[in-house]
Amino acid sequence: MIFPEKAMTENVRDRLTERPAGYAALVERYHLDVIPNWHRSLVATRGIHRVDSSGGIVEEVYPPKYWPGDTLGDHLEFALKYDGTNLAILASLFQEVAEEDFLEYVRSKPTGKYARRLWYLYEFLTGKMLPIDDVKQGNYIDLLDPDEYYTVSLARRVRRQRINDNLLGDPRFCPIVRRTRTLRDFETADLPKRCRRVVSSYSPELLKRALGYLYTRETKSSFEIEHIKPTSTRTERFVALLQLAEQEDFCEKPRLIELQNRIVDPRFRDSDYRTSQNYVGETISWQAERIHFTCPKPENLADLMEGLITAHKRMDEGRVSPVVHAAVIAYGFVFLHPFEDGNGRIHRFLIHNILARRGFTPKGIMFPISASMLKNPSDYDASLEAFSRHLMALVEYSLDEDGRMTVHNDTARWYRYIDMTPQVEALFKFIDQTIEMELARELAFLANYDETKKAIQAIVDMPDRKIDFIIRFCLQNNGRLSARKRSSHFDFLSDEEVARMEQAVLAAYGSRILND
Repeated sequence: MIFPEKAMTENVRDRLTERPAGYAALVERYHLDVIPNWHRSLVATRGIHRVDSSGGIVEEVYPPKYWPGDTLGDHLEFALKYDGTNLAILASLFQEVAEEDFLEYVRSKPTGKYARRLWYLYEFLTGKMLPIDDVKQGNYIDLLDPDEYYTVSLARRVRRQRINDNLLGDPRFCPIVRRTRTLRDFETADLPKRCRRVVSSYSPELLKRALGYLYTRETKSSFEIEHIKPTSTRTERFVALLQLAEQEDFCEKPRLIELQNRIVDPRFRDSDYRTSQNYVGETISWQAERIHFTCPKPENLADLMEGLITAHKRMDEGRVSPVVHAAVIAYGFVFLHPFEDGNGRIHRFLIHNILARRGFTPKGIMFPISASMLKNPSDYDASLEAFSRHLMALVEYSLDEDGRMTVHNDTARWYRYIDMTPQVEALFKFIDQTIEMELARELAFLANYDETKKAIQAIVDMPDRKIDFIIRFCLQNNGRLSARKRSSHFDFLSDEEVARMEQAVLAAYGSRILND
């Protein structure tokens, strides 16, 4: 029998015999302030292999034979093998390591596949060319393994290190998306095919009517997420933009500014990207703000946005999964927050724009994704906070008495090199929910509405507006027409006629009424 005190002592002893390896060792050695990597490695001096997962981070403890050694190169290679490619940590590290130490590692194995990748990434992330001759022989190797990461299919061949640069972006903005089990499962599920199957059950006439409704539903949901009640004019403007989403590419600077101007109050239109520091927060008491998210410094914004637009074009041409493409650009946009107002609505619009242009959604159909986000606010918030909660631990800022923010440290690299795997997983889930719930539900509602109208018309030949009213009033009152509504609108109907009409509504919408 092991007493609790003894078990605890042995657990502490085991911890003391575990040494960080890979990124964890380098972060500790060079005192780096970083967003934690999704994978943390430790190597034990005794014991067996084990894996624990908590708070979105996988901690893996390896047996003693995995210890890589003590040098910079040893831990860099271990990191690429077991912890993955983390551009933000590498960018921070390369600012701190002595160039000569890194050169010593590369020169010790100039044709090694890990050394070549790290050498390329050093020059990619720092903008400095190392005093090393180009590699003259050997095969070209992919910078990222396409089995482990989402990559562009049209890789850029780099002769210097004989590398195929298949990253999603360039040094100004280059997110990483890992092929997790969740994402592999969604790919296998073939969501576009499922959507086509849902849509194929309905006539072209009904789909055309549904599209108008879905545009309005998406518009109202997108505004409601931000607790805004749009005027009829602003609603119509946003609907008009959604109708263009299938035809035009809005991810260009002039189009983004035009988009912002068309969806915000005229008094808050921008003619360029913002020139002041902004943030997302809430007032919790007099002159006290709770800051949820700090946006990039305005002096970094033009470069970051040029990088985002370049990444968009690169993924467009490189046949990256449309959902990965849409998530990276839309979430990247809202994290950069280039305008004073309208960023959230543009973020959600860009999802539609990219999915429609890439042919993910059937022609003439739009997913009311904002409706799914609105119904699952904790999931939507979590997709944003997967980045923001770690970022806020690194940003040094102050607020003056008027609420103006000043950011005191260099933060650009955290926005340039985001691991957007959580955001891609979230968007796939929202699309899945939209197809199964919002889209299927709304199409079924319209189809049932048509059948119910015919049934009521057969009972009493009434004007369409009267039929619409009776269906709406019954749906609002658990399938029954209230006495007040009947006396004010339908006093000309007999008890038998009302009962038959109520039965027609219940026959079409019974399960929906009960579920609602």
